[in-house]
Amino acid sequence: QVQLVESGGGPVQTGGSLKLSCSVSGYKDNCGMGWHRQAPGKDRELVGSINSAGLTTYADSVKGRVTISQDNDRNTIYLQIDSLTTEDTAVYYCAAERREAQRYGLSVCYWEYWGQGTQVTVSS
Repeated sequence: QVQLVESGGGPVQTGGSLKLSCSVSGYKDNCGMGWHRQAPGKDRELVGSINSAGLTTYADSVKGRVTISQDNDRNTIYLQIDSLTTEDTAVYYCAAERREAQRYGLSVCYWEYWGQGTQVTVSS
């Protein structure tokens, strides 16, 4: 059973930084892990992801301000956000992809496992 537990959210002032952590257990699918967020009244959006090799991708809206990292055994992943603005206020979710076998020996990964979310509130 895959479990993801976020920590590190809370109130922060504009211009500040925050580092979120996600404790991961039971995950064996060797796919991407990452962070999504959902602001009030908006759809959930991908902030960024990291694969098993440590390669990262980020949404254009946060590129240059966000760093996702993981420890060697992928038991913990992190989200560092700098230069926070009120637009970053959201519930942040840690997530992991599930690998599903397809035909001809191929497989696909898709977001399946989610944490409960942690609130980040940015104010001036």
